[in-house]
Formats: sequence, structure tokens, C-alpha cells
Amino acid sequence: MDVRTAVEARVGSGEVHGAAWLVDRAGDVTSGAAGITAPDTIFRISSVTKPVVAALAAQLVEQGLLSLDDPVDRLLPELADRRVLRSPDGPIDDTVPADRPITVQDVLEFRLGLGMDFTGPFPGTVLGALAELGMPVGPPAPQAAPGPDEWMRVVGNVPLSHQPGARWLYNTGAQVLGVLVARAAGRPLPELLAERLLDPLGMTDTGFHVPPDRLGRFGRQWLGSDVYDEPDGQWAAPPAFPDAAAGLVSTVADLHAFAASLRTADPSWRTARHGDHGGGEGWGLGIGVKVVDLPDGRHAGTYGWDGGLGSTWWTDPVTDTIAILLTTDAWTSPQPSAVFEDFWAAAF
Repeated sequence: MDVRTAVEARVGSGEVHGAAWLVDRAGDVTSGAAGITAPDTIFRISSVTKPVVAALAAQLVEQGLLSLDDPVDRLLPELADRRVLRSPDGPIDDTVPADRPITVQDVLEFRLGLGMDFTGPFPGTVLGALAELGMPVGPPAPQAAPGPDEWMRVVGNVPLSHQPGARWLYNTGAQVLGVLVARAAGRPLPELLAERLLDPLGMTDTGFHVPPDRLGRFGRQWLGSDVYDEPDGQWAAPPAFPDAAAGLVSTVADLHAFAASLRTADPSWRTARHGDHGGGEGWGLGIGVKVVDLPDGRHAGTYGWDGGLGSTWWTDPVTDTIAILLTTDAWTSPQPSAVFEDFWAAAF
């Protein structure tokens, strides 16, 4: 089955409201759309935001504005002198001192001690405490969080779930990374990202909100049979907190430009450095990496990420294949919906 047939079948059956895709096989590019007006539709890419901001962080490391081994205390004093839960699921006030400071590498590798634990109940002790303090800890909600300084102040008032470097925990590390790179460069994250990455690559439709003149290319977001967000909803205005974990919108063309730029980038940041976090995946410096060959055709070393609001990008360097699928429909379980499985098999 080819990609077009695979995606159009799922849209035609009503399983997905709309989708756009692009596959680049060593420079031979095909793309298309189904259930939407055009391939240049703008989508909420949720967690595919993570590797985009990680690539920005890699630039700052290369330029000496950040060092992987440095503690984050100078730039993120809110995370200095941490307390750590004696037991990850214990009481919020039963803590011990941190063994060492959190480093820049800990943040990039999601091992700073804060985040979602996929092996335990959600939200857990620490994220639960943040939720009680009014912080959004679930699906992307760009208008719900306070500005970066207040966000860091609140996060700095809860203990870590695990000692720095001890355990991979999802999502919060990327949010912290967004504040870290902005403070390192002395610029707000949206400006910094545009200046150093988006504009040079021609990613003109990528950002933390959709300007009024482009809302016509921005559709509804669905969660099952319910509307999760309208075009004039949470992404229609700049957020107080630019969420580097899940806040970006983009198009297949923009993400292709980003993915293509990585073909010649230093591969060390996208080498799996630890762990298998399910599905044969490890974690590099801010990016997912397949650590085994998969039945759908992706080889070990394939890198990219999936977004829970219905997006996927993976690059297989063995076959030099880039595959991007953006949809209007959120995943309704931790397992990918059928359209993604069909797409990966057809693309790879």
C-alpha cells in the first residue's frame, strides 16, 4: 500500500478528520493531503516541538552559550539546591537533599528529576502538586500557564521526583529547556527560535501561535468525537509561556525543511544515549532515537518524535528517508492510532 492510499483510507473511513503528509526518499519528495483544503494547512504539532527546540539548544552549545556539563544553577537559580522525594510516590514533604546539581545535559536528556513517569500512575506526587498550584500538567494548553519566570518560580517550589541523572521522565525537561535557552541567549524563546532556526530554514508557518491572517489555514483539533480546540482558540494568540515541550504549530513543508537540515548536522546529538522507553526507543540530546529495527521498516538509528495531538516525524538515515504526517486528531491512547501504523509501513 502506498502512502496516499494508506492515509486516504483512514480519512475516508472517518477515523481521522484531516491529514497532510510528506515523504522524502533521498531527495525524491511526494506529499499530499486528505480531508483538508490544502497541504499547507497549519497543525498543532505538540511533542514534535521537543526536537525543534533541542536543535536550537544544540546551536547554543556549539556557540559556547551553554555547556552540557555545566550546572543550570546560574541560569535557573530556581532549580539550585534541590530537595528530592525520599520515595517517588511518597508524601510531598518527605525529602532528602539532591546528590548533585542539575546539569544542562540532564535537562536535554530528560533526566533532571522532573516529569511524567510512564511506569506509574498519572500525575504522581510532584506533578499532582504542580496541578494543585494551578499549573497545566496534562495535554497542551498554551493559554493556561503563567510566564516563564513565574512558571520557574512555581516549579522551583516543589521537590524533584528522582535524583538528577537517575531516571528518564517525560515532558517537563523540554519545558525547562525552553526557559534555559532563552535565558542563556537573553531573548524570549519565540524571538530566539525564529532568529536562529525558523527564519534561516524558511519555516515561515512555524511558531507558538497562528497570526490572524493565517487562521484560514488552521483547522479544528479533535479528541475522539469531541472538539479539543477551535481555529480561534488557544493557539490564536501568543501564549504567556512558550511551551518548548508541546506548543508549536507547523506545516509538513516547514518540518521537512527542519528535517532536511539535519541530514548533514553533527549526528552525536541524535545518538541514543540511554534507555529504551518503549517501542524500541531511546533518548538522545532532546530527540527520540530507535534503538532496534522495527517491523514497519524503520531501522535502528532512526530519529524524530511523535506528537500526541496527532503528528509524527521520523528520519531513517539508513535509507535516507524522511516521513512526516500531521493530522487533526489527537491520539486517544498511548498507542498510535491505525493511520500512523499504516503511514510508517507505507513510508518506510
